[in-house]
Amino acid sequence: MQTAVIYMTAGSVEEARKIAEELIDKRLCACVNIFPQIESVYYWNNSVQRGNEIAFIAKTRQSLVPKVIEEVKRLHSYEVPCVVSLPIERGNPHFIQWILDETADCKV
Repeated sequence: MQTAVIYMTAGSVEEARKIAEELIDKRLCACVNIFPQIESVYYWNNSVQRGNEIAFIAKTRQSLVPKVIEEVKRLHSYEVPCVVSLPIERGNPHFIQWILDETADCKV
């Protein structure tokens, strides 16, 4: 398939919404789902850290993933934001086509 999901995290719902709206407005992604709160445990600055974050998942074309990563890095408050993509290997063909249609006129 030509599509991908991109998993990201942010420090607040407001930041996740801001990034999501930019990605949608520029037609880099067809849809972004925001999960209001997750608990993250990670290693940073030589110690184990724990904190609450917001997870969000975007659906896009695989060819747009590098542009999405750059846009998220530009907008994000984190020094090293989590932005990882996974190819969509199977799915509802009509949904896959919708993703392709909605991202056909990318403005970046």
